[in-house]
Amino acid sequence: MEIKIAVIGLGYVGLPLARLFATKYPVIGFDINEQRISELNDGIDLTLEVEEDLLKSVLKTHNSQLTTNYLHCSNKLEDIADCNYYIVTVPTPVDKHNKPDLTPLYKASETVAKVLKKGDIVIYESTVYPGVTEEECVPVLEKLSGLKFNVDFFAGYSPERINPGDKEHTVDKILKVTAGSTPEIGLKVDALYNSVITAGTHLAPTIRVAEAAKVIENSQRDINIAFVNELAKIFNILDINTQDVLEAAGTKWNFLPFKPGLVGGHCIGVDPYYLAQKAMEAGYHPEIILAGRRMNDSMGEYVASEVVKLMIKKEIVLHKAELLLLGVTFKENCPDVRNTKIVDIVHALKEYGINITIYDPWAKPEEVLHEYGIVTTKIVPTSQFDAVILGVSHDVFNTLDINSLTKSNNVIYDVKGFLTAEVDGRL
Repeated sequence: MEIKIAVIGLGYVGLPLARLFATKYPVIGFDINEQRISELNDGIDLTLEVEEDLLKSVLKTHNSQLTTNYLHCSNKLEDIADCNYYIVTVPTPVDKHNKPDLTPLYKASETVAKVLKKGDIVIYESTVYPGVTEEECVPVLEKLSGLKFNVDFFAGYSPERINPGDKEHTVDKILKVTAGSTPEIGLKVDALYNSVITAGTHLAPTIRVAEAAKVIENSQRDINIAFVNELAKIFNILDINTQDVLEAAGTKWNFLPFKPGLVGGHCIGVDPYYLAQKAMEAGYHPEIILAGRRMNDSMGEYVASEVVKLMIKKEIVLHKAELLLLGVTFKENCPDVRNTKIVDIVHALKEYGINITIYDPWAKPEEVLHEYGIVTTKIVPTSQFDAVILGVSHDVFNTLDINSLTKSNNVIYDVKGFLTAEVDGRL
């Protein structure tokens, strides 16, 4: 039987995956965002994850000769009706109380259920806690399709490992964990991914194992960063340069090279809450995971307080002081502003009446305004500022003459340990 794939959700995860599968199979990329679909069919990816020439090389809209393998993007349900593999790549956020929000997964499952047929396989890539695929998503598929799980249709799980902005570790070069709802389906899911993933695959024994493996990957990183953030707070009190300490400790062969900083984004800053939620439902209160989350969620306010202390020491009047914040995305060299912790710095500083200019050549000002109500600019400021905070280590900031943007009496704070110039403070 010919394989025809539908990828549900064409964001940072879905589009690179759809593009990759389209080098070997017919692929329909499905997304409810009509503008996003129009842009993609024109070869434009505003997330910058897939380059224009690479995207156009597989788009059916740009090469009508593509018949056996191609990518066509659509928001029409009928276009995915004849697919037999459905891969769900929608986000899994948390709500304002840091509780897992499975709404996008439910909606995507409802979409797939409307076209689900006997023999189809539905694979989930979204990061979830163990049990979500079979206990939350599958019942939606069964109810709306009228089909029976593991008799009429099957499920798989292959957690995404996309690193936004990383052009070296692309989806095909990252080993993929796979799993199926039966041993036979596991082999089919593994073979599908193995056919395009050059780094290879690892077939987990069950879907729950694969779900758990993914959620602990980012929980582990979160805890490690939280530890280093706590060290930075301690060493700041002791007037010791944290970067110097980490460099010295890093000479030991098994010392892990983590750095302090803000932990945002759609993975590390979110996934631990999914594992914690499931643990508490099972009657266990996770101590270390939630302690790490509390530490990392506190860092934006901590940076703001450290900058304010430095400004007071230099007798800079806080009310109406002018501050330049460099960067608003959640990480360097990408336009992704999801769950960025830079906004925590902004909110904390505004309580002091400080005027803040945010310059980020990567972020879309309209997106930041819509998501956070914060005004940003892509244009290099020409004013002179009382203080500068380097919040995101975009490469472009390497060539920025910060001294020309500051008054003679100023504060420069480097969150990322990125600047080579003399600074007043850093994590």
